[in-house]
Amino acid sequence: MSSAAAFSYAPLLPTGPDQTEYRLVTDEGVDVVNGPGGRRFLTVEPAALTALTAEAMHDIAHFLRPAHLAQLRAIIDDPAASPNDRFVALDLLRNANIAAGGVLPMCQDTGTAIVMGKRGRHVLTDGADAEAISRGVWQAYTRLNLRYSQLAPLSMWEERNTGSNLPAQVEIYAEDPDGHADAYKFLFMAKGGGSANKSFLYQETKALLNPRRMMQFLEEKLRLIGTSACPPYHLAIVIGGTSAEYALKTAKYASAKYLDALPTSGSMTGHGFRDLELEAEVLELTRDFGIGAQFGGRYFCHDVRVVRLPRHGASCPVAIAVSCSADRQAVAKITPSGVWLERLETDPARYLPDVTEAQLDNSEVVRVDLNRPMDEIRAELAKYPVKTRLSLSGPLVVARDIAHAKIAERLDAGEPMPQYLRDHAVYYAGPAKTPEGYASGSFGPTTAGRMDAYVEKFQAAGGSYVMLAKGNRSAQVTRACQQYGGFYLGSIGGPAARLAQDCIKHVEVLEYPELGMEAVWKIEVEDFPAFTVVDDKGNDFFAEVTKPVLTIGRR
Repeated sequence: MSSAAAFSYAPLLPTGPDQTEYRLVTDEGVDVVNGPGGRRFLTVEPAALTALTAEAMHDIAHFLRPAHLAQLRAIIDDPAASPNDRFVALDLLRNANIAAGGVLPMCQDTGTAIVMGKRGRHVLTDGADAEAISRGVWQAYTRLNLRYSQLAPLSMWEERNTGSNLPAQVEIYAEDPDGHADAYKFLFMAKGGGSANKSFLYQETKALLNPRRMMQFLEEKLRLIGTSACPPYHLAIVIGGTSAEYALKTAKYASAKYLDALPTSGSMTGHGFRDLELEAEVLELTRDFGIGAQFGGRYFCHDVRVVRLPRHGASCPVAIAVSCSADRQAVAKITPSGVWLERLETDPARYLPDVTEAQLDNSEVVRVDLNRPMDEIRAELAKYPVKTRLSLSGPLVVARDIAHAKIAERLDAGEPMPQYLRDHAVYYAGPAKTPEGYASGSFGPTTAGRMDAYVEKFQAAGGSYVMLAKGNRSAQVTRACQQYGGFYLGSIGGPAARLAQDCIKHVEVLEYPELGMEAVWKIEVEDFPAFTVVDDKGNDFFAEVTKPVLTIGRR
């Protein structure tokens, strides 16, 4: 064997200087005390951790980073963007403006609370940091108009909503952040199911590590992400990793822009780095998919981060993650000067263009009256091709995972299809809490694919002929729609606050009130935007744009 290399060390993810603009949350609950050996220690009370967490979870539910908003505006200003790209971007900007009012959160899926902290060696707490942070999560979710999404397993098969959105995912590391022993730094995230479900791990080999094969692999895998996680995306790709779980965690951090200050080249110490050239090539690759910002165009992604990590010679994990149009994260820090939180944009109206929707998109909008009998609604939809832009007005039934499972059990037991699914289009969604004086809380669409297994059974029984949700669906849904005369309409994923304020006029529970947001609801909508994605002739808009060409090599 050759002689061993000399010892050298670098952190796996060496980040550069912190360029974040912060705002002061409070200067209470922190102090500096003298310690042994002339050292100075920062003491942090549990109340300071709780207050910071509650404030952070509020902000990321209602505000976005200025850079993200600027990217949305850039889509509207880009002459190469498709009309559908611009329509989605404008709707997302309007949604951000409504959410910034602090009443309706930007997305109805207000997510799992994820908190990562790095505590310097001269920071003293009572040791129960995760509990204090979790209390802040509890305060935010119980006091604000957010949604409880966490299910506690009571047995292997039985679950119950915790009613507080706890537990949170809290991870605390013993590390001097940015080399400061007397600092405590954080990343706060709210990760909804749509984008969380688009985290992927692939176990590859050395054979992947050449330019042509890498681009073929990425073209195939990135198309499969689809639109159910609400693009345009902030896409992160991690190649390598000391373990599979480290690759996945790095991809999550990269999608939140947490690793933007990584080095841009590697060294023999084995640290991770960003490949800026590959980032640009992958971004251009996604521009050519044709998927666009949900309904065709160039803007499948806002941007791309590619991180290369060291690896074991026998392993080559590849992790992919996205941050969706509800780009919810913020960094924070506690220092001797106080408790500080990233300054997010509280006035997103300044990113709105001085143009009307009609000026952005001259395509025909088909108005569909949902008050008509189902056969007439289907006959109207059958006149138009996929990608047709629709405006829906009238009653919708709302049902998602648990309600579908219960109705399927009834059908299996020989009971008839509920009349409400025979008479009305079904919207896959689950609302956030309804603020006082509003007809509805934030009420955006759920990922359609989760209900794919029920479609054929339901349509054969005379229901679910017209479905409304977000994202692409499986071939079995297309076959069922062709066989039974059904339609799948895609709603814009992301603008849940705008839908609640402008489109949803009345909400009432039809069945299963004990299920909370998973109950069956009936809502009245007005000018609810949608697109025909799957029709009764077997056409599926996403069928072509999700097929890899596998002909692209790295230039």
